[in-house]
Amino acid sequence: MNPALEYIDNAPEPYRSIMLHLQVVIEAHFPELQLKYKWSLPFYYIGDKTMFCFLNYRKTFVDLGMTHAIELSNKHQALVAGEGRKMLRSLRFKTVDDIDDEILIETLEELMLLRKSKMKK
Repeated sequence: MNPALEYIDNAPEPYRSIMLHLQVVIEAHFPELQLKYKWSLPFYYIGDKTMFCFLNYRKTFVDLGMTHAIELSNKHQALVAGEGRKMLRSLRFKTVDDIDDEILIETLEELMLLRKSKMKK
């Protein structure tokens, strides 16, 4: 089995359910992304080399971390910095009910535009 899928499947509840929901939404709206395993975490990539986002469960939440997200508008005020991160921001969820699919998709769409514009440079 893919180590990224194993990470999700082996996570304790409620983190497993949260990550499965995020996986379904991400893969339904961004079919071009590739799920890989990097630094012991499931990472979504644009193509083979451009990191997009990752899933990580912590003691009390699931972190959907996004590379270069410091440049996002954060119009919903949902992005969290934390832990001395300079370029990363994340959406954090304690339960599946915490996930607002509209905010999730809008945030990831903005991130996709940003990452693709950086790939052209």
